[in-house]
Amino acid sequence: MIENALKKLNISALNEMQEASLQAAKTGKDVILIAPTGSGKTLAFLLPLLSNLKANVKGVQALILVPSRELALQIEQVFKQMGTSFKVNCCYGGHAVRIEKNNLAHPPAVLIGTPGRIAYHLDNQNFDESFIETLVLDEFDKSLEFGFENDMSYIIGSLLSLKQRMLTSATKMEEIPGFVKINTPVEVDFSKNIEAKPDLKLKKIIAPADEKLDYLFRLLSKIGSKNTLVFCNHRETVDRISDLLFENGLGHDVFHGGMEQFDREKALLKFRNGSHRILITTDLAARGLDIPEVEHIVHYQLSYTQDAYIHRNGRTARMHSKGTAYAILTTDENYKYLPEDIEEEVLSDSYKLPEASDWVTLYLANGKKDKINKIDIVGLFLQKGNLAKEDLGLIEVKDTTSYVAVKRNKVEKLLKALSGEKIKGKKLKLEIAS
Repeated sequence: MIENALKKLNISALNEMQEASLQAAKTGKDVILIAPTGSGKTLAFLLPLLSNLKANVKGVQALILVPSRELALQIEQVFKQMGTSFKVNCCYGGHAVRIEKNNLAHPPAVLIGTPGRIAYHLDNQNFDESFIETLVLDEFDKSLEFGFENDMSYIIGSLLSLKQRMLTSATKMEEIPGFVKINTPVEVDFSKNIEAKPDLKLKKIIAPADEKLDYLFRLLSKIGSKNTLVFCNHRETVDRISDLLFENGLGHDVFHGGMEQFDREKALLKFRNGSHRILITTDLAARGLDIPEVEHIVHYQLSYTQDAYIHRNGRTARMHSKGTAYAILTTDENYKYLPEDIEEEVLSDSYKLPEASDWVTLYLANGKKDKINKIDIVGLFLQKGNLAKEDLGLIEVKDTTSYVAVKRNKVEKLLKALSGEKIKGKKLKLEIAS
């Protein structure tokens, strides 16, 4: 089963950490996995979990608890790509409870969710927990940081049939809370793995306090043609930066906890498919999100702790890639965790604005609930829309909507060509995703 899953994922061999995790899980004991961001932890717990699933059980067999909606969706996507016969579902705040209850009426083998929403479904008896033998607590330290302790305690206390617990974290925890009920675990610790050391260049920019926004704009104008994450400590700062970039015609998107879930998902999606190359965010995007190939990290505001700083930088220079992290500092700012020998980046007075991305995201008001899949969309866009394969980028199909990346210079003709067309017998509702 594992071999087939790896084949579907186009993976020829597991890395050392994933192999170690798989072997640890085979002992049948509880497992604590500690490994850096970007090292492949998702696969390191999904493969052992897959080995525990039984085809003849008609109920939820494995539960994965995560701190964020985005991480839940990411894990669900990886599990689906493994091409197994087992059903998987996602539950999280901001998602329609009605849809989740309908999904749980035909229970998945694997249930992924945030603690608050899973606790809600458990409390309302929307699924039978008595078949659950495997529990994964992914990014467990982050879940505690987000205040999910009570929900997790309630959930774990309700799981009376558990045989194996797997707990993952990017950093080693001094103590595992008693409510986890972890029992003589096997520890797989790759937190100091030399091979995982990123090829990361650190740079600093010294700016007068009242000109930080101007310096940020100049930096983004200089590097903005590459995928860039700009980190702030507060939502208000994210919005203030966004206003400035919008006024000056620099394409970007924003991502923080104060946004509606729909808008958060759309922002990540457009960043992922290349429609926007700049994402302004809080520490919400520092961990667990499916954001590939980020080349630059910009700390507009330095994080309060070294751990948070490390996790932010972990979004770039992942695996075999290189990356650069910029810290914009005022003359009186002094962060003890920063190395003293950081190279200073000197900015010119002005730079030409980066050109708009080659890609635009189109929104379809049709999704999985309309029995639509990627093949349907590709067929329609190529045959009726007269696109070439290279004009189509990333396609993501959600419950009731779909998003398609299309080459910018083809969008206008495509919208005209598909006007009045149908998909799976329903009128096609297609527009540019704002």
